[in-house]
Amino acid sequence: MTIRGDREADVWLSDEQLTKLTRADEANLFHSPIPTQMVSNGEHMPIPQTEDQKKVEARIKEIAEQASRKLNISRRQFLAGTGGMAAGFLAMNDVYGHMFKVDEDELFEPAAHAKNGPPADLFVLDDQLHMVRSSMNGPHVFLAFVQGPSAVAGSNFKKNPFQKEGEVDELGQPWSVLDPKRAGAAINSESLHLSRFIQDVYFDSQVTVGLLSAATLGVFPPGDPKGRPPQNYTESQQVVNLTARQTAAIRNFVNRISGSQRMLAHGQLYPGRPNLEFMERQIEENHPDSWKGYNIAFAAKADDDPASPMRRWRLDDEKVVYPTYELITRHKAQLERHPGFFNICIHKGFSPSPVDTPEMGNPTDIPKASRDWPHFNFIIYHACWGGMVPFAWSRPVLDDILAERNFLNGVPNLPWLTQFGQTCGQLPNVVAEIGSTFANNVVTWPTVCAHMFGQLLKYFGEDRIVFGSDCVFNGSPQWQIEALWRFQIPEEMRRRFDYPELTPAAKRKILGLNSARLYGLSDDAEVSERADYRPVPRNYDTLVPTNLKTLLEYPGLTSDKLAQARHRYLKAGADPSHLRYGWVRTEV
Repeated sequence: MTIRGDREADVWLSDEQLTKLTRADEANLFHSPIPTQMVSNGEHMPIPQTEDQKKVEARIKEIAEQASRKLNISRRQFLAGTGGMAAGFLAMNDVYGHMFKVDEDELFEPAAHAKNGPPADLFVLDDQLHMVRSSMNGPHVFLAFVQGPSAVAGSNFKKNPFQKEGEVDELGQPWSVLDPKRAGAAINSESLHLSRFIQDVYFDSQVTVGLLSAATLGVFPPGDPKGRPPQNYTESQQVVNLTARQTAAIRNFVNRISGSQRMLAHGQLYPGRPNLEFMERQIEENHPDSWKGYNIAFAAKADDDPASPMRRWRLDDEKVVYPTYELITRHKAQLERHPGFFNICIHKGFSPSPVDTPEMGNPTDIPKASRDWPHFNFIIYHACWGGMVPFAWSRPVLDDILAERNFLNGVPNLPWLTQFGQTCGQLPNVVAEIGSTFANNVVTWPTVCAHMFGQLLKYFGEDRIVFGSDCVFNGSPQWQIEALWRFQIPEEMRRRFDYPELTPAAKRKILGLNSARLYGLSDDAEVSERADYRPVPRNYDTLVPTNLKTLLEYPGLTSDKLAQARHRYLKAGADPSHLRYGWVRTEV
């Protein structure tokens, strides 16, 4: 019988199971820079170390032993530095194939390590940024996913929120750390509010210009588990993470204090004739830089009945959506100051349900809409990745790839993404955006990520793929920028499936130059007083004016119209649970 100490008393494992386990901190005697076997938090029985993991571990030890001797330092000292991380990348490449750009020189020279990272002159336009107004908690689930097991200490998440019980990712982990710099940080509502947003984007990453987006998602009343779809845009604006007005105000604030165009803002697409008045008001008051719509959102008003619920929609609906396109077209004068005004950005994929319809993410509605409205750029967010449950768990896709089954016209069939590439890749005004599709696959499913990039390059070309991070839901964008800059498609995979090479020139285009063209911006990445993009002041937090604090619903500031509407709503007897809603998922 195992004698339970303080730590054993907190686990859910039986005494019999504990006899087969060792504490991870005691077992990891060589302090690997990356995990080399599954680590359980005490809620589930970990699987034994896989054969591939044993190979990675042995290779790291071998590399570290040789390098530390040459440097005349201990192996532990070596593994703690940049050389140790390089050893981890080299070992993974040796076992899983060449997925990451890393040179042996990095084992010995910090300068060599920096050589393979993102260059200082890299122009980055992150076209999918999110934050949450101050009265809301927001979707912490994504932060937990990014932090891996370290999220256990600082949140209510005790296991991978997107993992099927008992399964592991391509590297043998049930819950990989995607962003090492964020590991262990507390997860709370402040992580998604204005102050942390500016820090994550403009001080902790190389983002030059950010595009702020808001999701037209949510049910009404806010926080009600039995809530219904909103009946109109007024109700919808009460449940979104940022209102249209708030999104524009944040853009204006960041640009004002920096004295340059450091931020762009989406307008919010609400299709249907009854919503045209709100669309018109957004144009007149907010001057959107482009538009963001969610087919899966209850955001389209299909009739004139005030009591009918808004519904999901498709891009090629001539009755419901085309009048909205017509309105945007009539305001083409906006293009003079907002060159991206005709960019129609659409969330496709990352669906909560694998229902195979355009409303849920299937791309079949894109071709007709793009041909009927050739002056628009249809920028398809997430590149339609979806059609599986959980939507961020790619194990079934990897299993199909490894078993060489489920091909579509000669390439592995990545749910909805392959179909998107093959049916829309030749349409000149359709662009693939990789937000979260890249983030969720690059570290945990590198083989799937390689096919994703290969297919997008094959069908769209390097000029029609753009980068988005889905941050700050995913923490700071920097870890994704660094991962993309180092990522490579294995040569054998490229030859077999006729995938183009992901070159440094292509990466520069994807990370920013393509979006610079779509938004009519300078591609000068230098941030200085003399450049097009000036720095955000370090004291930005002290510069937030009272009217912006009021608009963003800072605690204690309740004079804005939305707060007054909420007060009337609560006074009428509603449960004030809206402070807790935000798609938080605590169990699988």
